[in-house]
Amino acid sequence: MVSERSAVQPGAEVLVASNRGPVSYALGAGGELTAKRGGGGLVSGLSAIGPETDAVWVCSALGDGDREAVRRTGGGLDVADTGGQRVRMLDIPGEVHAAAYNGVANSVLWFVHHMLYQTPLEPVFDVDFRGQWAAYEAYNAAFATALADAAGPGAAVLVQDYHLALVPGLLRELRPDVRIAHFSHTPWAPPEYFAMLPDDVRRQLLLGILGADRANFLTERWARAFTACCAATLGPDCTVQRPRHEPPVVIAAAPGREAHRTRIGVHGLGADAEFLRERSRRPDVAERMAALREQIGGADRKTIVRVDRTELSKNIVRGLLAFRRLLADRPEWRERVVHLAFAYPSRQDLAVYRDYTAQVGSLAEEINAEYGTAAWQPVLLHVEDDFARSLAAYRLADVALVNPIRDGMNLVAKEVPVVSDAGCALVLSREAGAWEELGADALTVNPYDVAQTAEALHTALVMPEGERAARTGRLAAAATALPPARWFLEQLRALAE
Repeated sequence: MVSERSAVQPGAEVLVASNRGPVSYALGAGGELTAKRGGGGLVSGLSAIGPETDAVWVCSALGDGDREAVRRTGGGLDVADTGGQRVRMLDIPGEVHAAAYNGVANSVLWFVHHMLYQTPLEPVFDVDFRGQWAAYEAYNAAFATALADAAGPGAAVLVQDYHLALVPGLLRELRPDVRIAHFSHTPWAPPEYFAMLPDDVRRQLLLGILGADRANFLTERWARAFTACCAATLGPDCTVQRPRHEPPVVIAAAPGREAHRTRIGVHGLGADAEFLRERSRRPDVAERMAALREQIGGADRKTIVRVDRTELSKNIVRGLLAFRRLLADRPEWRERVVHLAFAYPSRQDLAVYRDYTAQVGSLAEEINAEYGTAAWQPVLLHVEDDFARSLAAYRLADVALVNPIRDGMNLVAKEVPVVSDAGCALVLSREAGAWEELGADALTVNPYDVAQTAEALHTALVMPEGERAARTGRLAAAATALPPARWFLEQLRALAE
């Protein structure tokens, strides 16, 4: 049945585009499909706009279960599976998705923006890369076409992240009437590092994002890096304007396209305090707390907590090295502190990530073998993803260690102070995006300096209770200044201006 409203104005008013959608499917041996819903800022944001707004989420099928769901539904997923949200899932050919996602997005763009390359050996942009880049172009084109087909007149389209950097420019050509924003959830590389990319590729990436009306970032630092790359890469085809008391504007002309104005925005995603506090008080979290206390083995023992994926940028190995240095330099902490290290495997289809995950496990075993006793295991490493257990660790933490090499934001740094029971000292890398908001009340470290990080851990462990509680209160206030729903709505409002 077609409603009167949809007959007058077909198409969605608000669209979100992302590689991963709000739901994924598992395909059982008997052909049955099981839906699993995700969370995060986009899910909260779309829920916040209310059912009266015609909204749709466009995403890609990521596995066999997703592709089977698309086959059965034509791509318009059952709202019973999606929590009431309209979701359009694209069945992009598996080989195209793999080349675009693993070959370009995760193995090139992620490495560039996080500055992870071992430059004497990598990157190497050869014929294989060109094949992968063609897949990335096709992948982005499929999204642009789907968005153009689904958008109503003048719709607002929010394109997410480095997977879809070309979409705004492609969509602009197909639907010049729609308003487009692109959000970068990662850092942005400085011009000299960004210049490692082939010249035509970096121009395409920049002009793709500059097809948007707004290019949004998590911090001022990443926004400045982007505008610097625009000026350095596009040269006379680009002008960066910096009006007083207003965000910068980039004016750029792509081949065959009139110059377009793109406003630069900063929207620092915060923690969802209401959800975290409620969720962390449920019985399953209390059960995990009891189990962790037993593993820690002593009511007087301090806890240093980290919760991360085994992502190269998270710097887990140097964090473990810093803990080992703490035990070596400060023997008084032996048998008095336990490092809860939750390292959840990530991107295990890439060899470099498998190797890194194995190195994390080996180093934890070495520390335990070197310093452990019959009554004390210095490192408690958990690799099975368990959100309730992570929340339990947040509540128990005396110290939170967040030491990424480079991070767009890092929500763990924001979540721990919100959930902590007795106050938690935060040891925070200056290279985390969250440092801009939390640095004043954190113990700042250079993520490469293991000795400095070890000393910061000691300072955090001996911090007076009153100071720790006061810092935690200020950290929690800063961390929740822009919770997910407001973060999303703020971008929509800015796009409408």
